[in-house]
Amino acid sequence: MNSSEFHILSVLAKEKNMRKAAERLFVSQPALSQRLQSIEKNWNTKIFIRTQKGLLITPAGEKIVEFAEEVLSKDAKVREEIFSLEKEVYGTLKIAVATIIGQYWLPKVLKKYLQRYPSAKVSLITGWSSEIVKSLYEDEVHLGIIRGNPEWKGVKQHLLSDDLYVVDTEIESLEELQYTERPFIQFKSDSTYYQEIHVWWHKKFQTPPKRTIVVDQIETCKQMALNGIGYAILPSITLQEEYDQINKIPLSQKEASSLHRDTWLIGYESAFQLKQVEAFLAVLNESAPAKKDMGK
Repeated sequence: MNSSEFHILSVLAKEKNMRKAAERLFVSQPALSQRLQSIEKNWNTKIFIRTQKGLLITPAGEKIVEFAEEVLSKDAKVREEIFSLEKEVYGTLKIAVATIIGQYWLPKVLKKYLQRYPSAKVSLITGWSSEIVKSLYEDEVHLGIIRGNPEWKGVKQHLLSDDLYVVDTEIESLEELQYTERPFIQFKSDSTYYQEIHVWWHKKFQTPPKRTIVVDQIETCKQMALNGIGYAILPSITLQEEYDQINKIPLSQKEASSLHRDTWLIGYESAFQLKQVEAFLAVLNESAPAKKDMGK
């Protein structure tokens, strides 16, 4: 089998429908059917069974498709390594980033990167910092951008710091938080973010908020605060123009000091040798100049 036949099996397994697979492969259904028959003849077994609902993969077909996916993955990796030897930036940049960074800061960086290197591709995963570190450990991505202070033994580079603010339509000072009946709107995040807020709150007030509302997404939290439902604690990176008409009170830590949230770039040194990674770092440092902190 050649790589095109492996690709055919991969698409058929994903679509489970001859018509949709043919459209994705830019061939006619009869031509695709004929290619599949040829592939099954070479393997001397049935790979897919046609039903009224679509294609049903056989047990033998599962094994063959799994093999095809492995070959395609290795083929892509080898091609990427070959392209990295060339002057032009090819290949896929695989990055995992904290959701907040992926929503509010990274899009402009990626736009500049893709405009400058049109032959490059981007694979982007967003999630919590713990999930990003896991993706790096499992070699699923080249780079990670995480929030907080990472315990990372590879390459790490500080990107930016943003202050934390109490955001509300009514509350005008931190002292009001101790007595207000307005709910504290929280969004689900990694444990270090909650820990920092909890430690700050306990030092400041000793007693917990009187009412809380927990939502899944930071955008929901923002909109609820913007519409006067309650107050939220948000990083400054999320506060855009629509927050000009709302109170923003910095979380004071010490005199002339505010509580802030750090953002770090992390990865293994081997990934930094790839052309697409080098190119991305050049664009990244234009947006967030920083000195690289090499950790082993």
